[in-house]
Amino acid sequence: ISAIQLLQDFVNFLFYIFQLKVIAIDEQLRVIYEDNVHFDKDLPEFKTQGGVYIHSDRLTVTSPVLMWVKALDMILEKMRSSGFNFSQVRALSGAGQQHGSVYWKKGSIQILKNASSELPLHQSLKGCFSVSNSPIWMDSSTASQCRALEKAVGGAQHLASVTGSRAYERFTGNQIAKIYSQNPEVYKQTERISLVSSFAASLFLGTYAPIDYSDGSGMNLLQIWEKVWSKSCLDACAPGLEERLGCPVPSHSVLGPISPYYSQHYGFSPDCKIVAFTGDNPASLAGMRLQEGDIAISLGTSDTLFLWIQEPTPALEGHILCNPVDSQTYMALLCFKNGSLMRERIRDDCASGSWDEFSKALSSTVAGNNGNLGFYFDVMEITPEAVGIHRFNRDNQKVVSSFPKEVEIRALIEGQFMAKRIHAEKLGYKVCKYDEQL
Repeated sequence: ISAIQLLQDFVNFLFYIFQLKVIAIDEQLRVIYEDNVHFDKDLPEFKTQGGVYIHSDRLTVTSPVLMWVKALDMILEKMRSSGFNFSQVRALSGAGQQHGSVYWKKGSIQILKNASSELPLHQSLKGCFSVSNSPIWMDSSTASQCRALEKAVGGAQHLASVTGSRAYERFTGNQIAKIYSQNPEVYKQTERISLVSSFAASLFLGTYAPIDYSDGSGMNLLQIWEKVWSKSCLDACAPGLEERLGCPVPSHSVLGPISPYYSQHYGFSPDCKIVAFTGDNPASLAGMRLQEGDIAISLGTSDTLFLWIQEPTPALEGHILCNPVDSQTYMALLCFKNGSLMRERIRDDCASGSWDEFSKALSSTVAGNNGNLGFYFDVMEITPEAVGIHRFNRDNQKVVSSFPKEVEIRALIEGQFMAKRIHAEKLGYKVCKYDEQL
């Protein structure tokens, strides 16, 4: 991020679950190019749905690694066809969906270093992956590995205190443990394990890129205070894991010059620098230029809250990650599964499906809702682990029947945001006097 000020053009590649997106900015931070490749639509030969494969057990969710490489080939070709001048790019970086992992087969580093500029990259790398379909953040098939990891290190809270989070099924350490236990020969054939972010950086670097502190702290493997891998966590997941992960680095590290492949194939300057890639959530904190005390909330299908924090207190709910902008501080992340879908359901039930009616009903009630409060979980919530509709009146008595429509709407909104504040404070967020005055 700090390197942006030195650049003439800076290119950012974003590996999302549905698409690969590219954004180029000039020295004034103006967007000068933007495009994307949609995995399902533009790469139909991989037959993904929403960019993923949902396996028969409905728990295992993966994405084909070569699809990501081919998407990169495709988007660079689109840029070249549009007349984009690659020689003006001074540096590039990117972000990838957190918790996805890529498994490089033994000998792949030589193929990566010596990729022929006469071929698209995906053709050179098609035999480089010991696991062809990468586990991603949607995967929830590692419950037994999570229990084993927590037991091995002294419990869920101790694991959270060390790595920033209790064991989560999508986290990379548990995914590695599953691969090792079910396919030890596949693990033995693996010489390097990347996150989606460091995998993408590796493609540009022409060698294995290190995992950055911020994305690495979403693996249940990194000691977030010391910024080194936890030996007890590594040993609990698989043997020889540290050498397969490499040494983590600060998120703003300049990793080196671009691979000769891109200079020869697309005309990039050999002096173009590769800045460490990070996860999509840390990249959001950096991109929104959050500072200490700030909170950002993404109101999506799931609501996500993230904030800059100085003195975190890791808990059983939520995550503490290393701050991608300042390696001496942290970011807290909370995910709430019952987000916009819950709001839409109450809108349909109480406001005839109209957001205008919903807003008018909300405005017609007073802040505090006269003591009426509700917590609404149509599906099992992440933070906290709960399900069902729970209504309380001003006397803190649980109310089974529904509230009047306008009360129901305010109870939903206030309950959702009260939960966000409460859980943020549990992770160490402090509401300052200025916040209280607001």
